[in-house]
Amino acid sequence: MIRGVDEGERLEMLAAWLLAFLWAAPLLYAAWAAFHPMDFVSRFDLRAPLTLDNFRSAWKVAPFARYFLNTFLLVCMTLAGQLIVCTLAAYCFARFEFPGKNVAFLLVLVQIMIMPDVLIVQNYLTTSRLGLVDTILGIGLPYMGSAFGIFLLRQAFKQVPQELEDAARVEGAGWLSILLKVYVPLTRPTYLAYGLVSVSYHWNNFLWPVVITNSTTTRPLTVGLSIFGAPESGVNFSVISAGTLLAVSPLLIAFLLFQRQFVQSFMRSGIK
Repeated sequence: MIRGVDEGERLEMLAAWLLAFLWAAPLLYAAWAAFHPMDFVSRFDLRAPLTLDNFRSAWKVAPFARYFLNTFLLVCMTLAGQLIVCTLAAYCFARFEFPGKNVAFLLVLVQIMIMPDVLIVQNYLTTSRLGLVDTILGIGLPYMGSAFGIFLLRQAFKQVPQELEDAARVEGAGWLSILLKVYVPLTRPTYLAYGLVSVSYHWNNFLWPVVITNSTTTRPLTVGLSIFGAPESGVNFSVISAGTLLAVSPLLIAFLLFQRQFVQSFMRSGIK
């Protein structure tokens, strides 16, 4: 029986390593191509010379500094808007009673099941009426009322003991003070987990930004990278791979530095 268990664990370990290799294979290839000349892109040779010229060429050919700034502003602005809207909405659903509360929350749950890509046409029309086409605010605005964020924070707020809120009310705290001093600090792991999901999603989002942006001053990294790697721009896989690594490196570095905090935040918040 024990022998069978050991064999099962070995098979699971082998399958896990195989899946990890398949997942990492494109990134490993991009790393190989980025640090080697074009002649060694299609063949693996340990004696191949290393070079940083591909990164220099990519940085000169495309305005990656501007793309990085646009992406940083986009994810920070979107996350800030989401935290404000989702916190207030989740607090209302968790602790307040009002007519139509269950119906409104049901509509939020329905919105979770609707892919954002389905609403691209209507979002574009709304953004155009607001005069926000080709702006960073126009990219992030449709995502600030996150149904997933409202649901996640509402579930976290409902786990906070009612006695803590009652004690704060006895001390004379208002609803906003209770929210900021009781609920938000006690659900910090949930906020961290949601922040990680939001930042990674909007850092890699492509379809909506490519629809709504028209100029270099507003394009995020994903859109800039697609234009940079277009066939009409000239196909050099070494330079394209270098540009790809430049685009994904902030998220990779953040994950490697804060891997333990990432895992703990997801475990504590219940996201699986």
